[in-house]
Amino acid sequence: MNKKAQRQPAGGPVSRFIQHHFRHFNAATLVDAARAYRAHLDGGGRMMVCLAGAMSTAELGLSLAEMIRRDKVHLITCTGANLEEDVFNLVAHDYYERVPHYRHLTPREEEKLLKRHLNRVTDTCIPEGEAMRRMEEAMLEVWVAAEQQGKRFFPHEFFYQVLRSGKYKKHYQIDPKDSWMLAAAEKNLPIVVPGWEDSTLGNMYAAAVIRGDLTNVHTIRTGIEYMTWLAEFYTQTTKKSPLGMFQIGGGIAGDFPICVVPMLHQDLGRTGVPLWGYFCQVSDSTTSYGSYSGAVPNEKITWGKLGVDTPSFIIESDATIVAPLIFAHVLGW
Repeated sequence: MNKKAQRQPAGGPVSRFIQHHFRHFNAATLVDAARAYRAHLDGGGRMMVCLAGAMSTAELGLSLAEMIRRDKVHLITCTGANLEEDVFNLVAHDYYERVPHYRHLTPREEEKLLKRHLNRVTDTCIPEGEAMRRMEEAMLEVWVAAEQQGKRFFPHEFFYQVLRSGKYKKHYQIDPKDSWMLAAAEKNLPIVVPGWEDSTLGNMYAAAVIRGDLTNVHTIRTGIEYMTWLAEFYTQTTKKSPLGMFQIGGGIAGDFPICVVPMLHQDLGRTGVPLWGYFCQVSDSTTSYGSYSGAVPNEKITWGKLGVDTPSFIIESDATIVAPLIFAHVLGW
């Protein structure tokens, strides 16, 4: 192969486009992070994707579902909102309303949306009846059944039960291949959902306890149990493969799982467990003195989370644009 041919960007049209045009600043970091993601996998590594913000309502499933099916993602940590909103979109997409002029809505116009039971997420309104209440009914069935059998499950496991039952296929309003939760259920992908109670269905679960529909608040397994599960998963996984972390947004979805390494080292004395093998965070929140949720990669070194040689990237841009491009590159699109 001649040198000119060697310089040609690799992959499909999206990959070739970003490699040709994205040469500097955040754009160049995007390409560097995507190449390092691929290199991490090619070297036998495994990857955790963290979802904060409203990425499910942004329909990240269009690319994330294929990442899951193609074994480019091996663990997801997400907020309760991202866990449920992919399924809301799956069963109620036709009832969603887009509000392109959302920046100019008056308080009175917002109140009109409330009265129509449309909950706005930036430019997208989630219909309460068709999405949230439909899933409340489905989840209440599996919550009550588990309680009656004296069983306990994690939040994502209850979702898997509902999706695998097939009872709600008749309500699907998008192509099932575009739902990352369906892809995850098919793969039995591990999911960690810290702070699940801070979600619509978490609130509904609390209401069910208050009403007396449920008598045992512990039918849902807790965040501490998620951390103990993650500690064992990380310990066993990294005996064979380094585990990387691709974080979208800030907050608990990233802050919670990254702490497993210093906990293993400092609190459990498992000093032989390796540090995270890759790190990338995508967020349009500019890093500044203490106001940022989390810390830049160099600061994470001081907390025993990343190493000096860990491939680390921070892309200060809109994750709804950046994440699909990186996933496309990893997929060779």
